[in-house]
Amino acid sequence: MGTSDEPRGLNLGRGGMMETVVIVGAGLAGVQAAASTRERGYDGRLVVVGAEPHPPYQRPPLSKEHLRDGQQLALRPPRFYEEAAVDIRTGVPATAIDRTAGEVLLADGERLRYDRLLLATGVTPRELPVPDPPPGVMTLRHLQDANRLRATAVDATHVVVVGAGFLGLEVASTMRALGKHVTVIEAGGRVLGRGVSSVVAAVLEGAHERDGVDIRLNDSVRSWATRRGGHIGGVVTRGGRLVRADLVVVAVGVRPNVSLAADAGLPTADGVVVGPDLVTVDPRIAAAGDCARVVDPAMSSSVRLESVQNATDQGRTIGAWLADGQARDYAAVPWFWSEQAGRRLTIAGLVGEGDEVVTRGDPAAGPFTAFHLREGVLVAAESIDAAADHLAARRLLSPSGLRGEPIDRELLADPTVNLRSYATHRAEETVR
Repeated sequence: MGTSDEPRGLNLGRGGMMETVVIVGAGLAGVQAAASTRERGYDGRLVVVGAEPHPPYQRPPLSKEHLRDGQQLALRPPRFYEEAAVDIRTGVPATAIDRTAGEVLLADGERLRYDRLLLATGVTPRELPVPDPPPGVMTLRHLQDANRLRATAVDATHVVVVGAGFLGLEVASTMRALGKHVTVIEAGGRVLGRGVSSVVAAVLEGAHERDGVDIRLNDSVRSWATRRGGHIGGVVTRGGRLVRADLVVVAVGVRPNVSLAADAGLPTADGVVVGPDLVTVDPRIAAAGDCARVVDPAMSSSVRLESVQNATDQGRTIGAWLADGQARDYAAVPWFWSEQAGRRLTIAGLVGEGDEVVTRGDPAAGPFTAFHLREGVLVAAESIDAAADHLAARRLLSPSGLRGEPIDRELLADPTVNLRSYATHRAEETVR
């Protein structure tokens, strides 16, 4: 696949120059978009700009496999970028967008002309509003963070994790597997306060506690305690407790990286605002992945998702637009997974407050699924160690399944019903 400047198809951009696609962000969404752009037959110039100095890598192992044993998984083999003629720039952040000139400005002074531009700028960890964090207080987002955290953990005995969301609990689980004494401090009244139901949260909280993790709810960090030399020695909570710590991992959420878009005059609202087709108000600029807030005017709703599946599927959708300029709505069923305390959680759809929950299996005894219904319609499913239920739920939630149609509650709750067969049958009926 070449980059010839012969005047054919879409290869010619403004002023008769070779058409150029620029992708800002070398994470999963950006790299997937680049791959999909080539797979769709685009053979103009394709540039991927990444702020980190490393070749693109997978982030989920940072809180699990990499933190345990240094395992690092590249997003694509090195030969991919050469064979697909992807000009990848690592370690050079984008600093501004000149929408009038159609250029992206880089930190090294280069100006990259674009015909279509994708923002896949990801997110940044939030920091605690506690001043002067001493050495040994860390966040986890990038490879450098994980390397520092893994090196520091070698000599740590007591680890405090601040935040009982997905990342915090995955780190806690990994640290317990490394033999550390782990305390989790969570400001809310339960773990995983956003994104899962109370029944699932209770099961996972119990699994962590049985694993030896000390979970302290309804409390937060008030100040730091240091030992000789200024290194972290503990945290003082708002409840007045002193919790010993040789290492503190702050995992209290993230904020989307929107400054590049906002400075260029593009609408932002906890994300770069895009339509169902992932394109911004500027028809030459799109956004995808963790940083994109997708607005559906027909539904008067918006959502910003942080997951591998979302980044991958949005990357594929917008890759087609990058290739030919033809907008396509993003319509994939959201799904997510997390491994912690020896349990595997999978979620299909979007869990909401006030959902009716139908349980299949016994949460206290083993594998189970919590199906979420709104006005009798299946909208989401949370499965713990129940892979078959998860796959069936994804099929039922797909356009070829039961999307928008009521479903029998007794059927969902009955463990003798083969849901995958039922889902397949319903899909075949839809096709007919």
